[in-house]
Amino acid sequence: MHVTLVDVRVKPEHVEDFMRATRENHLSSVQEAGNRRFDVLQSSEDPTRFVLYEAYASEAASALHKQMPHYLKWRDTVANWMAEPRESKRYRGLYPEEPA
Repeated sequence: MHVTLVDVRVKPEHVEDFMRATRENHLSSVQEAGNRRFDVLQSSEDPTRFVLYEAYASEAASALHKQMPHYLKWRDTVANWMAEPRESKRYRGLYPEEPA
């Protein structure tokens, strides 16, 4: 499983806008072939901080996500709402294991 954690810090005045746009992206992302999880987390301590947990069956499925119209719309919509550039970290998912 290919996992990406995306750290996002949003300008305070755009937190609600970001949450709406990200929900729309989430709803489409979980419908993608190869998607295993697409969680959106908001910090309990700082409401401007988010983590997107994106899990795909393969690196190819993850790469395809970044070509999808809903992702491109999200990326362009939220770009000016970021307080700093978002940071992605890639991981190899170990558990739960994919069925053979």
